Amino acid sequence: MKKSYFLFIATIALLGCSSSDDAIPETTTPIVVPPVVVPEEPSEAMYFPPTTGTDWETKSITDLNWNQTAVQPLLDYLELKHSKSFMILVNGRIVMENYFNGHSATTPWYWASAGKTLTSTVTGIAEQEGLLNINNKVSTYIGNGWTSETLAKENLITCKNLLTMTSGIDDSMGDGVSPSELQYKADAGTRWAYHNVYVKLQDVVAAASGQTWSNYFNAKLRDKIGMTGAWLQVDNNVVYYSTSRSMARFGLMMLNRGKWNSNQILNENYYTTATTSSQNINLSYGYLWWLNGKTSYHMPQTQFQFPGSIIPAGPNDMFMALGKNDQKIYVIPSKKMVVIRMGDAADDVNLALSGFDNELWVKINALYQ
Repeated sequence: MKKSYFLFIATIALLGCSSSDDAIPETTTPIVVPPVVVPEEPSEAMYFPPTTGTDWETKSITDLNWNQTAVQPLLDYLELKHSKSFMILVNGRIVMENYFNGHSATTPWYWASAGKTLTSTVTGIAEQEGLLNINNKVSTYIGNGWTSETLAKENLITCKNLLTMTSGIDDSMGDGVSPSELQYKADAGTRWAYHNVYVKLQDVVAAASGQTWSNYFNAKLRDKIGMTGAWLQVDNNVVYYSTSRSMARFGLMMLNRGKWNSNQILNENYYTTATTSSQNINLSYGYLWWLNGKTSYHMPQTQFQFPGSIIPAGPNDMFMALGKNDQKIYVIPSKKMVVIRMGDAADDVNLALSGFDNELWVKINALYQ
C-alpha cells in the first residue's frame, strides 16, 4: 500500500516588544513536504514446472503463515478416507504432496469423470484452430444415425449440448453410447442430465482434425504442459490415467486461464465460458466443469434441484473436475490455489459429488483460517 507522509510546520506568531499600539506580529509561511511514496512489495510470480523432469518448486506451510497444527488432522482424514494422493499448489508451487496406501508420485490412477474436463478443453482447442464450431450439430462431424432418435430430433443436438449435459438423451438407459442406447427423452437444450454421451465429442474432434483422439490430445494439450498418461477403454467409457502431478499440471494451466507460462494453450474466451454457468437449468455446471458458489445445483441421476452451493465450505469462485469415487481437481482463482485428490471412494461409490467434498474443505480451510 502506498503511504504518504505530510509534514506540516505550524505557524508561529512572534510578538515583539514595542511601545507602538499598531505593531504587526511576524509569521512564518507553512511548508508542505511532498508525499513520500513507499513502493508495494512485488507479488510472487506464478511458477510453472519444467515440462520434462521431476523438478518442481515448493513453498512451505510456514512460508505461507498457514496453521501447521492443521496439517496432521487433514492427512489423517485423507488416509482414513481411502485416498491415494493429495496435493496443494499455491502460485504453482507445491505446498503439500502426500501419498497413501502404497501409492507414489510415479503411480498412475484413473481420473474417471474428472477427465471430462480434458475433453472440454481439447474441444475448445479444436474450435480455436478452426476445425469445428461447438454451435454446429454433432452430425455435421460424425454423420447421421449416431443416436436412435428421429433425424429431426437428432439434428437438434449440438456439440455445445454435449458440453453442457443438455443433449436430451434418456439418462435412464445406462452409460452406453451405441445408437440403440442413445434414445430421445427431451428436445436438446430443455433438460439437464448427467450422461456419458459427452464422449461423442472425442469422435467429433477426431473427425474434424483427421487424427485419432489420443494423438490430437497429446499434441495439443498433454505434451505442451508436460503431462504424462493415456486414455484407456474401460467398459463403456474412455478413461484417462495419469500421475497426480499430471493432474496438477492441468489444474495449474486452468488456474492461469488456459495459459502455460507464456503459451496460451486454450483461448481465454472459451476458458471463461467453460467455467461459468452454461445454461439456466443447472447453474452449477459449465462446459463439463462443476461450479461452486451458485444458488442451486443438480446431481447425477436425478432431476431434483438442490438449493445453495455444491460445497458450502468451499470457496465461492472454485470450479472443479469431479470424478467417480472422489477423483478431484479443485481450482480456486481467488487463492491462486489448485488442490488434487486421487483414490478410492471416500465412503460409498459415487459418480461425481459426495459428502466427502464438504468435509474435506472444512479440513483444508483449517490450514489458513
